[in-house]
Amino acid sequence: MDNSSPVKYKPYNRSSIQRVPQWERIPQDLREAVDVVGHVLPFRTNQYVLDELIDWDRIPDDPIFRLNFPHRTMLDPDDYLTLRDLLRSGDKQQLAKQIYQVRSRMNPHPAGQLTHNVPELDGEVVPGIQHKYAQTVLFFPSAGQTCHAYCTFCFRWPQFVGEEDLHFAARDAEGLAAYLKRHPEVTDVLITGGDPLIMRTATLERYLEPLLSPELAHVQNIRIGTKAVGYWPQRFVSDVDADDLLRLFERVVAAGKHLALMGHYNHPAELRPAIAQNALRRVIATGAVVRMQSPVLRHINDDPMAWHELWTQGVKLGAIPYYMFVERDTGARSYFELPLAEAYDIFRTAYGSVSGLSRTVRGPSMSAMPGKVLIDGTPTIRGEKVFALQFLQARQGDLVRRPFYAKFDPAATWFDQLVPAFGERSFFFEDEPPAAGRSAFGASLALVEV
Repeated sequence: MDNSSPVKYKPYNRSSIQRVPQWERIPQDLREAVDVVGHVLPFRTNQYVLDELIDWDRIPDDPIFRLNFPHRTMLDPDDYLTLRDLLRSGDKQQLAKQIYQVRSRMNPHPAGQLTHNVPELDGEVVPGIQHKYAQTVLFFPSAGQTCHAYCTFCFRWPQFVGEEDLHFAARDAEGLAAYLKRHPEVTDVLITGGDPLIMRTATLERYLEPLLSPELAHVQNIRIGTKAVGYWPQRFVSDVDADDLLRLFERVVAAGKHLALMGHYNHPAELRPAIAQNALRRVIATGAVVRMQSPVLRHINDDPMAWHELWTQGVKLGAIPYYMFVERDTGARSYFELPLAEAYDIFRTAYGSVSGLSRTVRGPSMSAMPGKVLIDGTPTIRGEKVFALQFLQARQGDLVRRPFYAKFDPAATWFDQLVPAFGERSFFFEDEPPAAGRSAFGASLALVEV
């Protein structure tokens, strides 16, 4: 794609996708799945993904096609057939009920997002904010609660389906600023969604401006979670306000903040186009840092060589490998999940194939209820094969980096399927009271969890 020729962004949904030329290349059964599954899980793509990232000679096995287009087996077989029949019948009332029931069984808010991570200020919930770890607050601006295209695995899928009881959003940054003034322990604000970079630069600036106030000097790091680097690099190169966006990044850096774009790269194909590489260079030239993260996903990147290419090419372009996650226990998890042992083997093989500059990456990591749990190996200790685990981050800060062990289970795909090793009845943190001297934030979380 010619970087000098501006291309206007145009999204396609499950209805309008039928107007693109590539639709004729999709077999009928896959077209049906786009419609049926797309009524439960959100579907959105754009011309760049269709033209530059998907290899249409390889569908349905092309990884970007599977990353972006719904597939039948993303739903339970019985649910799929029921939904298909209701669509054919035209019974919209029963269809809506069935869709709601299916979504409700998909664990729409894992790891306590609705019950444990929502903070209060003067006895009132602060909308559009999550605060799970002492140092980091997540902020969901209402204008950024969509993306240039949707990933089929996305654990934030409830943000996009139009059900208010599943949605996080804040209309402005006033509540965020007020909350941060009361919490000097917060050093990091992660602006997330959706994708904040779907917003025009002027809108994003209104959300960022309060964070540059001298009253919030304790907020040292501003992170922006984005898939635009992979799905719409024009945002940094040729969009009408692309240069304005880069100047805004420069202003944030000049204000003394560390600005990090948390780039969601799920496959090295997203780094291959010239415009994607140019986008990275332009962002990094502002003084911002780009960090690369993704879950390991069956059908998408369950190959050590894919990670090898992603990390080495990212480092070459100036991005920092940051996280390999485990697919979260929500949405179409059964389609994407891998046994933890397999995820660890993929990580270890890929990690061993790259230079030290790429070994900034951490993983595989599970974002579970108590924190980010790292799988650190599968050793045999005292004759028992185990998972060696530790918290990279935790609700209780004193748990971080304390090793613990779970019985090895070759079929386990998530933390809640693990049991303690060596005959222990529970993991140490399940019985241990909060340590003395913990912050007020930690104490308040302990009260919430009772």
